[in-house]
Amino acid sequence: MCSYIGKLGELTLKGGNIKVFEKQLVNNTRLALEAVEAHVALRAGRLYINCPEKSCEAVEYVLDHLMGITGWAKVNTVEKNIAAITAAVTELAEKARDAGYKSFKVEARREDKSFPLNSYQICVEAAAEAYDRGILAVDVHNPDVLIQVEVRQEAYVYSSQNRSCRGLPVGVSGKGLLLLSGGLDSPVAGYRMMRRGMKVECVYFHSYPYTSVEAQQKVETLAKKIGEYGNDTHLNIISFTDVQMQIKKKSPEPFATLMLRLCMMKAANMLCQRIHADAIITGESLGQVASQTVENLAVTESFAQYPLYRPLLGLDKEEICDTAREIDTYSTSILPYEDCCVLFSPKHPVLRADIQEAKKIYEEMEIDSMIEKAFEERQIIRYSLRDSVEEKWGSK
Repeated sequence: MCSYIGKLGELTLKGGNIKVFEKQLVNNTRLALEAVEAHVALRAGRLYINCPEKSCEAVEYVLDHLMGITGWAKVNTVEKNIAAITAAVTELAEKARDAGYKSFKVEARREDKSFPLNSYQICVEAAAEAYDRGILAVDVHNPDVLIQVEVRQEAYVYSSQNRSCRGLPVGVSGKGLLLLSGGLDSPVAGYRMMRRGMKVECVYFHSYPYTSVEAQQKVETLAKKIGEYGNDTHLNIISFTDVQMQIKKKSPEPFATLMLRLCMMKAANMLCQRIHADAIITGESLGQVASQTVENLAVTESFAQYPLYRPLLGLDKEEICDTAREIDTYSTSILPYEDCCVLFSPKHPVLRADIQEAKKIYEEMEIDSMIEKAFEERQIIRYSLRDSVEEKWGSK
């Protein structure tokens, strides 16, 4: 059997309602691993997963995508005595030496206060054999390898730890509807809200044949990737071809992109009501493009009937790109298939629209019935981390 420990971060700061967060984390983990053999438990600030060797890849994949833990490690579970702990530390030191490392340090945490040695004594005793035999030198300030010992209901020894997504378990902070395009920004916006515990559903506005089938496939790939961080998501695909042609026909050209954003907001309001969402999420960043000036953002927000969350508002493009690379959406987002916003962009867009003027132009387009028709004819695709795990490892 293989054993893994996930370290809780922010969750440990919660007060009387901590059990709600812990229960959600365990439920999310169990759901994601439902297709493989694995046992999940949570005790005293640690998430424990035990599984057979055949499930290890699946477990590690899930831990990499799991919101609510700061990091995870594959651990050696040993008898709770200093001899067994020392033997495990020595074995890890030998592996580190064989891999070319020169120095090490042992850190210990004694959760079980009945254990006869305190944390400092565990460090000294557990490191002694590896040091005495000259396997590795001790460096307490900048070691090549950090070997960690945790004495809890059992003793755990490990030398490598992988960072995870941190934040809160998805599902503890309501539900948001993400306006998902094929660009870099919106997937990152959805991911950031998931890290705050929000379940995220997606909507994509397609304008075939003006936008290609490849453009839609690109968005489907992005929805699948970010859906795995949230355990699952539904991608709602709304055909906006007729809507955009009406905008082109009725709207002054400088207002075309802004009118499209207002139509999207109208459709988002309908979808939020249908799926019982609490907020609308966009990937807007202040000043990044013409539709994202202070004035134009105010116009867009005036059409939202739900709270409008813009988690990227104060970030620059490089910061957004860094996160996109971390969550593996960057290479998909930069594929050269343009979305409807780009293809219908005017040469000289309005930069500082007035809310009342924008509302007047919108009303004159007589477009609400088209939006409602497009909304009712939407296509819905579901993606989940559990399905990805089953597809990759469920048959093993």
